[in-house]
Amino acid sequence: MKTTKPIRVATIFSGIGSVEHAFGRLNIPHEITFACDNDRFAKESYFANYDMSEDRWIEDIRDLDGKKFKGKVDILVGGSPCQSFSMVGKRKGLDDTRGQLVFEFTRLVSEIRPNVFIFENVKGLTNHDGGKTWKEIENRFKELGYHYEYQILNAKNYGIPQNRERVFMVGFKDKVKFEFPKPVELDIRMQDLLEDNPDSKYFLKEKGVSFVTSEKNLKKRYTQINGEIALCQKANQQFNWHGDFVKIPPRPIDEKYYLSDKIKKYVLASGTKNFYSKPVTDLEVARPLLSTMAKMHRAGVDNYISNGEKIRKLTPRECMRLMGFSDDYKIVVSDTQAYKQAGNSIVSTIFIHLLREIDRSVWQTLE
Repeated sequence: MKTTKPIRVATIFSGIGSVEHAFGRLNIPHEITFACDNDRFAKESYFANYDMSEDRWIEDIRDLDGKKFKGKVDILVGGSPCQSFSMVGKRKGLDDTRGQLVFEFTRLVSEIRPNVFIFENVKGLTNHDGGKTWKEIENRFKELGYHYEYQILNAKNYGIPQNRERVFMVGFKDKVKFEFPKPVELDIRMQDLLEDNPDSKYFLKEKGVSFVTSEKNLKKRYTQINGEIALCQKANQQFNWHGDFVKIPPRPIDEKYYLSDKIKKYVLASGTKNFYSKPVTDLEVARPLLSTMAKMHRAGVDNYISNGEKIRKLTPRECMRLMGFSDDYKIVVSDTQAYKQAGNSIVSTIFIHLLREIDRSVWQTLE
């Protein structure tokens, strides 16, 4: 960044602070004028990670008087609720109160008059109702008198292995030369973002494995196993067994502990009827261990483990990584809320690319 003067940042529908994280990663001098969100868990995460105070946090966007901040904001950023326009929802659009919140964004741009704004939403907003909804929204932005450009950007084209398409609109109070960042080659895969030793609680049990590996779910791309590019994250991604999953190969065990073909055939045959009935491997409750266990093993009678592959969910940290958040981002909420926050967030890395382009056009004029 060319400017040494702190950029005054304000966000609405702030979530866990995606653009704030981008400013931090770029080491751009900035200060948060205000943030706004009605989710108490998002607030908890936000306060744990950014320099924030209660007097600068607004819970209800409808209570936010933008006129109080006129001339005090350099960049206003927000992505209004997308459920009304998403392809996976009921698509009630502007008939849904959540869909109408997009006009709270245009209201605040009109009242605050920031130098720059960035608006984000799902790709489905641009084609909802045959494009009529987007035309109505765009007309509202035109009335603001800002010079703006919009484009659909996919996270996988900007350094994050996730297939996540979102529309970004960037507006400027003054006419400037701005171009959206060009796509970059993806040099990492989802596997590169996985943790080495995840807790056992993330591994699926038999019912979960059957669901995520079913032909229907895999074919319709509701689930994916060991994908190189993650499916688009959603708020309820891991708790209804949808989204990305990882198949973990067995940990290496010394060869001497594996059964010979002869004993393996005996163990898996019904010929063990004199001891315990099937199943004879992977018992939930072990058979009693005896002092003659080594001899028992040679006889093909005892506790045995198949040591096959296991399937697990992504961890909250892995989901945050797939949203462009570095590991210094503190996760202070439950897994349930962390998954939701990741799925509802904006990919921070895209903001990094956008801010670099905006830098070339705007910030030097703020000295």
